[in-house]
Amino acid sequence: MAVPAARIVFDDADRAAVAEAVTEMLGTGALTLGPWTQRFEQSFATEHGASHAVAVASGTAALEIVLRTLDVRGRDVVVPAVTFYATAGAVLHAGGRPVLADVDPDTLALSAATVEAVLTPDTAAVVLVHIGGLVSPGVDALAALCEARGIPLVEDAAHAHGSSFQGRPAGTFGVAGAFSFYPTKVVTSGEGGMILTESPELRDEARIHRDQGKGSFGTNHHVREGASWRLSEANAAVGTVHLRRLKEFVETRRRVAGRYDAALTALDGLTPVLEPPGSRSNYYKYVALLPSGVDRAEFKRLCAEEHGVRLSGEVYDLPLHHQPVLSAHRDLRLPVAEDVCARQVCLPVLSDMTEDETDQVIDAVTAVHRRLAG
Repeated sequence: MAVPAARIVFDDADRAAVAEAVTEMLGTGALTLGPWTQRFEQSFATEHGASHAVAVASGTAALEIVLRTLDVRGRDVVVPAVTFYATAGAVLHAGGRPVLADVDPDTLALSAATVEAVLTPDTAAVVLVHIGGLVSPGVDALAALCEARGIPLVEDAAHAHGSSFQGRPAGTFGVAGAFSFYPTKVVTSGEGGMILTESPELRDEARIHRDQGKGSFGTNHHVREGASWRLSEANAAVGTVHLRRLKEFVETRRRVAGRYDAALTALDGLTPVLEPPGSRSNYYKYVALLPSGVDRAEFKRLCAEEHGVRLSGEVYDLPLHHQPVLSAHRDLRLPVAEDVCARQVCLPVLSDMTEDETDQVIDAVTAVHRRLAG
């Protein structure tokens, strides 16, 4: 039996519900910005305790739209060095300058200290990323720092559907949160993104930006430099159906993670990124750090070829300042980011993972660790 790196879960009832929705929308001809988009927005906002939600074409678009509404053009935006390129890319596309900061080794996220070290008089925003779905307990201190400096805090919550800290959902700690619905996410719409905010003004601006900058849906009067960032009704229907299973999926993933915690902490030198007190992760990713000197490619090869376990993609194997497209930042020295990106692996966590699959992963990682690090 092979354990895949990821598995997209739609059961028979989910597929039937999506098919019914598609039949409905094809009959009405409402294929974009229609009732399913509104349902998806309302359901996602309710699930995360937010007042407003705006559905858009991708998580990257969600983040760029938020940054455009904050008008970061020509100014600095702090982002962590440990994140997907899209975090910095959204800054660049919104006209800002990404300023890369190091991260906390326990959460792989920005902290108040790492952000304060890179703030400038021209800082327009700070983007906090919840890596793997973990909301750092340092979020309150970071939010307080941003408030004291008059700098908007934005959450890149692409990984964090259903995650929280001290009962407060991801996406509600800053001026806005940006989520992704890429197929591998805990909840997917196929492609898509969502903006959460408490600000009706930011909500209204986001709606304008997502529809080519039009002042209203039925006119061709363009008042902002927007783009085609709409979410189709078909995607919205898929997302609405999948969202109904978020709590179930998260509970399954948390059970798997709990078993990984117990097993991996017994392996000398292999360090799981553990959930801090107060944090409740959705375990989009289960991150562990290999011992220094262990060849990650060989570790993954042995897990796959000898044990049938494919480890999922790292988050991330390169820090942003080592990405070729961001070569202007290559001379930065961000030691924590460089270390964790070099050593991390992600164990498969599936929304319908079985006990046998979990056992197989634990046995594989244990055997390969003993072989390479023993």
